[in-house]
Amino acid sequence: MGDHPVASAALAAATIPSHVSPDDYRHDPDPATAHTLPAAWYFGEEALARERSRVFGRSWQLVGHASALAGPGSYLACEVAGEPVVVVRDAGGRLRALSNVCRHRAGPVARGSGRRSSLQCAYHGWSYALDGRLLATPEFDGVRGFDRTQERLPALRLDAFEGFVFVNLDPDPPGLLDVLGPIAAETAHLRLERLRPYKRHDWEIACNWKVYVDNYLEGYHIPHVHPGLHALLDYSTYRVETGVWHSKQHAPLRAGVNDSLYHRHLPSDAAPEALYYWLFPNLMLNLYPDNLQLNLVLPLGPERTLTRFEWFVSDPERPGLAEEIERSIAFSDEVQREDIAICEAVQRGLRSRFYERGRYSVRREHGVHHFHGLLAERLAAD
Repeated sequence: MGDHPVASAALAAATIPSHVSPDDYRHDPDPATAHTLPAAWYFGEEALARERSRVFGRSWQLVGHASALAGPGSYLACEVAGEPVVVVRDAGGRLRALSNVCRHRAGPVARGSGRRSSLQCAYHGWSYALDGRLLATPEFDGVRGFDRTQERLPALRLDAFEGFVFVNLDPDPPGLLDVLGPIAAETAHLRLERLRPYKRHDWEIACNWKVYVDNYLEGYHIPHVHPGLHALLDYSTYRVETGVWHSKQHAPLRAGVNDSLYHRHLPSDAAPEALYYWLFPNLMLNLYPDNLQLNLVLPLGPERTLTRFEWFVSDPERPGLAEEIERSIAFSDEVQREDIAICEAVQRGLRSRFYERGRYSVRREHGVHHFHGLLAERLAAD
């Protein structure tokens, strides 16, 4: 039998959120009285375009690790908020971020990664020095009113923290260390500058990027979504601290638990604990005694998200490391699959005609409330 037209129309209507408008939302700074983001904030190309411009385009975005840019001439092509960017190490050893768009007719001046003495457009061969100066314009004789010395690839703001390279499209952003706040001091004992990339795994998830970030920022769901993780952690003492641009989750182990992920290479006088840092808007740093698991959350579309998991270790050639880290990665994959399942279910639930917005647990969800406040502030900015 065919679909009933009235039923089909009702079903279609139910898939389109038409509740509280994004423009009508005002963030309440008190989580005890605040409402969560409207469902309508989790859909639509227009909403995502605004976020790319005002959130991702005005924040420090991680683009890579300095170990991939080790020598003069090394480069890495990437995107920041949809903008083509190339990061290069010039002849003097300085890292630079440049527009990866040729000044002629918008071709790419770099692809992938590698090492070159200059950058050359793949379209018509215009070439640029590693500081962005235009060097050569093949077969361009006879053009009037064109001064090659005045043309160059626009330079973008770049900074690094312990080898992790960030780019900001905003011409006058707050400094990276200012945004990191106390993270630098609190992680100094871990000597993050020694870390090197070990393994990467990309996950594509059928949800809005904010659903995934919301989920990361609270431990409220752990007893219900992550039975294996819940068995390790002392949920009663799990807590979240918020800063200006970041939050930190403390996840102590249950008494008597001796899981290798939390104890491996831990000093004898240190208590086993994982530290989970989130940096606005889309970077997570999960710190364990002998490794860092980094999560980068990138919107692919209004309801499609790429979550990049990357592991960093200080001694990648150490005997026995592969077996140890692979056990950690297997446990991480189990938790990630559980998160994916609930995040995709939430994305479907946000389309319900019966849901507009929710409330926060004051005890457990102030990290989510903090994120929503930063987001609302940035989206409201002119």
